[in-house]
Amino acid sequence: MHSTTSQPETQLKVEPLLLEVADVVNTTLDLDTTLRRVAELVRKVIDYEIFAILLLNEKAQELRFRFQTGYPREYSERVRIKVGQGVTGRAAQLRQAILVNDVTKEEGYIEAIPNVRSELAVPLIVKNRLIGVIDIEAREPGYFTDEHRRLLTLIGSRMAVGIENAQLYTRTTRQARTLLLLNEIARELSSILNLDQLLKRIAELLNRIIDYQMFSILLLDESGQTLTHRFSLRFQESIHLKHDIPLGQGLVGAAAAEKTAVLVPDVSKDPRYVMANPETKSELAVPLIYKDKVIGVLDLEHTRRGFFTEDHKRTITTLAAQVAIALENARLYEQIARQERRLERDLALARELQFRLLPPAMPKLENLEVAAKFVPARAIGGDLYDFVHYSGSRLGIVIGDVSGKGAPAAIYAALVSGILRSHAPIEPAPAEMLSAVNFSLGERRIEAQYICLMYAVWDDDRRTLQVANSGLPRPIYLHDGKIEIIEATGLPLGLFDDAEYEEFSFRTRPGDMFVFFSDGILDASNKAGEMFGRKGVERVIAACPEQTPECVVASLFQAVEEFSEGQNAFDDQTVVAIKVKGSASKRP
Repeated sequence: MHSTTSQPETQLKVEPLLLEVADVVNTTLDLDTTLRRVAELVRKVIDYEIFAILLLNEKAQELRFRFQTGYPREYSERVRIKVGQGVTGRAAQLRQAILVNDVTKEEGYIEAIPNVRSELAVPLIVKNRLIGVIDIEAREPGYFTDEHRRLLTLIGSRMAVGIENAQLYTRTTRQARTLLLLNEIARELSSILNLDQLLKRIAELLNRIIDYQMFSILLLDESGQTLTHRFSLRFQESIHLKHDIPLGQGLVGAAAAEKTAVLVPDVSKDPRYVMANPETKSELAVPLIYKDKVIGVLDLEHTRRGFFTEDHKRTITTLAAQVAIALENARLYEQIARQERRLERDLALARELQFRLLPPAMPKLENLEVAAKFVPARAIGGDLYDFVHYSGSRLGIVIGDVSGKGAPAAIYAALVSGILRSHAPIEPAPAEMLSAVNFSLGERRIEAQYICLMYAVWDDDRRTLQVANSGLPRPIYLHDGKIEIIEATGLPLGLFDDAEYEEFSFRTRPGDMFVFFSDGILDASNKAGEMFGRKGVERVIAACPEQTPECVVASLFQAVEEFSEGQNAFDDQTVVAIKVKGSASKRP
């Protein structure tokens, strides 16, 4: 076949054609719709049967079919054309239209369809940046004309903008949907404390993000040297895999050993790959990291080469952080449940586990000293404190007191700790953090359980502190030789869905000190039934204005112990003290 449109007739079509092009650019943001309409517009000036729009993968510098007519489907899905390769790749490399009258005489021609004789390739360029190529082929030699080349170049130069806009819109929309889905998944996972149920649910929710065919969760054993299959799916069927994987071996072992995601488009070309399933062609392995320690690996496989993308890698890496927290929560819950069943013999282990969840060391900051101490009333308790690092030089400071005592309170405290850390990546202000935790606890309300929580954010560069409180005793602010009570109050978390929290801000100076404490300090009683109270706390703090936070914390616990000598502690006791570095006498 051959186009019968004469040159004058074709020229007459240019103006209305460009109006149609403008209409596509200005009204269509869906990428598939944009590409289809480009193909329809081109057909109005060139009667083709073999047509393709290939888009550039900038990182790999290769062209990939995004829309096509006349090609075998398996070819268009599988083939990647390097920039500079074939007629299409050369048009991309030279950034100019290439017309070939007889491809049999063209060096480097890539034969995709038999009996093709002529080809026309036009690059798509936006702001001097290549985004793809329009390619047309015909079975007749000399089928395409210079006028075809000129018209296709004209169309391509304008449609490139529309295609780029559609790509950006598609990317943005997909990212927004993914972020919403990730948030929904993170919230749901944090509420599941049964490990087997959690693993199954992870697989189900992950399938909403990536249409994988094979999936496994491997957890690091106690030796820290071997990954054990804990849950596996093959084509939506649950299977039990027995073979363990040494750390560093295969793609999964490499992801764990290197603490980084491993994306392999073609496993047959990666020397690290150890064949476990002959059907596997591409694989994505992402480590599960909790508090900078690898606890396992998420592994996804597919029978199609190049199935997993960099977007998949970024998304699953983000989700893996939430999965790791959920897994640790679930594993901790199982451990503590076992401790309760074993009663006194295993309570010592439960106590050790709880203290391991506390920060192993105080934060090191240029302008702030930090000290903290927690003493449970029983073997384990419901108080907690934690430090969350924000970007820059900011630090989140947490102190909490769960209702009740013993193992139930400790489990609830661990749940709250996980929720806190799941919200920490978005770096909320104190009042926002309290509201977020309250909302999460409200979704999984537990009868007669709640927590009083104080959350503060310290900016070490600006030396400012923001504080919000939800039921803990009002903190103390020591400055200029006097004690000030911070009137921060609020309803406990986990009881009232619509509770709101007030935020207090302080611009500090050298020597200023803040002391936060749970009500176990105030409620400590002596033999006469008198309570240590706020006056006791203020008296201790007033006695050491020039002392370090460590001294204040130690002095408070010592004073409480001496006051309540001979009496068993009724409640958990926690104190966190921070002090702005520098001498008060050297203030500006």
